[in-house]
Amino acid sequence: MRLGQLKPAPDSKHRRKRVGRGMSSGHGKTSGRGIKGQRAREQVRPGFEGGQTPLTRRMRKLRGISQSAMPVGPFRKRYSVVNVGRLEAFEAGARVTPKALLEKRVVRTLKQGLRVLGEGEVTKALHVHAHHFSAAAVKKIEAAGGSANVIGVGSQVE
Repeated sequence: MRLGQLKPAPDSKHRRKRVGRGMSSGHGKTSGRGIKGQRAREQVRPGFEGGQTPLTRRMRKLRGISQSAMPVGPFRKRYSVVNVGRLEAFEAGARVTPKALLEKRVVRTLKQGLRVLGEGEVTKALHVHAHHFSAAAVKKIEAAGGSANVIGVGSQVE
């Protein structure tokens, strides 16, 4: 197929409505605007409700930062999350740090710390350094013969 052979899908193109071209066109005289009234005579802006207080002004105002962005509060820490199943990318006995996870592209960014969760299985003995561990993650890492080490907040272990 070539560029010149491209065609729109059948029935996807409509003929333009030509208004005010006589009664036989089907859009003559009032040109599809009905009889009398404001909308027949002039353009009415979208959202106009005939002088009634519009819906956009009747609704309450949402001010400040959205609550969905901060379910607990403005001082909540936002962690980069990794599951123990993703740690299989490392060799047995490796030292898994936030920086090593970034280099291996297991996490894209390090926010305010690294949180390791217990989804998946780990079969190798790994020495994992992170800012927070779930109880299930610690149990799985230690069952495989590794260790889970908590880093202080704000520090980035190499």
